[in-house]
Amino acid sequence: MSAGQSPAIFSAARWRALPRQLAALWRRSLQFRTVIITLALSSLAIFVIGLYISFSVASNLFRQQLDQVLGASNQATTAAQRILDSSDAADRASLQGVMSDALDQVIRVSGSRAVAVYRDPTEAFSQNAPPDIVAPSLGGVITPELRNRIEENPDQQFWQSVAITEDDGSSDPGVVVGSDLVVPAAGRYELYIGYNFENAQETLAFMQLTGIVGAAALLALLSSVTFLVVRWVIEPIRTVAATSRRLAAGDLGVRMPSKGEDELATLAGSFNGMADSLQARIRELAELSVMQQRFVSDVSHELRTPLTTIRLAGDVLYGQRDDFPGPTARTVELLHTQTDRFETLLADLLEISRYDAGSVELATEPTNLVHLAGDAIQSMHELARERGSELRLEAPGGHLDADVDPRRIRRIVRNLLGNAIEHGEGRPIVVAVDSNESAIALSVRDYGMGMTEEAQARVFDRFWRADPSRMRTIGGTGLGLAIALEDAVAHGGALDVWSEPGHGTVFRLTLPRTKDADAVESPLPLVPDDIEATGPAPTGVVPAIEPADGAAREVHDA
Repeated sequence: MSAGQSPAIFSAARWRALPRQLAALWRRSLQFRTVIITLALSSLAIFVIGLYISFSVASNLFRQQLDQVLGASNQATTAAQRILDSSDAADRASLQGVMSDALDQVIRVSGSRAVAVYRDPTEAFSQNAPPDIVAPSLGGVITPELRNRIEENPDQQFWQSVAITEDDGSSDPGVVVGSDLVVPAAGRYELYIGYNFENAQETLAFMQLTGIVGAAALLALLSSVTFLVVRWVIEPIRTVAATSRRLAAGDLGVRMPSKGEDELATLAGSFNGMADSLQARIRELAELSVMQQRFVSDVSHELRTPLTTIRLAGDVLYGQRDDFPGPTARTVELLHTQTDRFETLLADLLEISRYDAGSVELATEPTNLVHLAGDAIQSMHELARERGSELRLEAPGGHLDADVDPRRIRRIVRNLLGNAIEHGEGRPIVVAVDSNESAIALSVRDYGMGMTEEAQARVFDRFWRADPSRMRTIGGTGLGLAIALEDAVAHGGALDVWSEPGHGTVFRLTLPRTKDADAVESPLPLVPDDIEATGPAPTGVVPAIEPADGAAREVHDA
């Protein structure tokens, strides 16, 4: 944290990054997902069960307390009515004394001091009737609905849940039980007794607290058990993943430790058996590949001796071909041409065998790709003229030297030009060179018949031909593009192809300007701009090219 960065800002940044970190952990860790899912489902189950138990206990406690207070209220009302019935008081003072005795009996029998007595409003006015008596804790608690029920249903008992306020101002849950009393010489009165359910509430709160603590402990135990079990199961999987990565990296001797006889031990044994088979198979293939490479190399070297002899003899005959009859002269010319092709094929086979053996070394030197492309175009100019194609060079960039092997890059360009001339159908061929900060690129485009997607996928295969029935007029060996791809890869670059039937073909060579370039982006597009803008080019017509002054060289037909 910098000196000017406050701890609050640093903490806020960490909190904002926390969701992304948890999401990444959720995606990467099976163990984390399993523990979280187990914890969530267990929490849901415990929550539902806890709610059910809490409601059941609360309901049972309330019902039990209610039955008790209803019985006590009924007994208190009966005792008070007995006192009132046994009295013969007739004046106001005597009736008040009898009423006080009855209320004392109610408090004694019911066990509650929250008592209220109201004269029935339907009774006629009487000066001798005792006044209403209301305990402070019941002030404003008794609702009109409860009083109406008592007035409408004499000799019945009714109750209502209320909040009873104690002397200290605290409010506790409780009930008020109402019934009626008949006072001789005064008429009918309503008796209300309040009961505090504080003890039941405390019991329920204690049970809920115990349940919450137990649920938390159970969740912690479940999480720990799940973590340990999943870890015990995940560890072999992680071992398999690590072993697989080492196998993929080429460490064929690595194996999984196998212990016990359970399913994990069976997995380890099966994996090790697979690794053994894979190692044996790879060893066989490696030995076969080495044998094949050695065979090709040996055959190529062995063929050089007889080929040299044939070459010398052929040159002698070729030099005297004018002295031979017509058929013999043509045979000598054919022998000379095929000997040249055979020699080129042997050279390509030796080059491929070097790449297969990994023994190729680049002889790099600063090279100007624009000059190299111009020299290649000049060397292929006569061949292009014979085929009716015009070669053009467009080089807006790429004039700075790049460290490449000029012999191999020249071979790539000549090969791409040869293929363009071979399949260009006598139409113009454009060679473009450009560069950016990280790469330099060269592309060769023809406007010939083009290739299908299947042909593009196999165009770099050795000895593959898009149309086997079509004869080579230039005399390629079938290894040119394969070698060109190997040359590009050896430089740390790439050789890409784009083609569509009727639109022609583009081969693009991209090379890094420096050896330590990380991300290389080609400065030349692979798909031509005119394809999307104007569709296929007409026969024998190429879009106008306007190179910058001094930035390009063009080679035209004479």
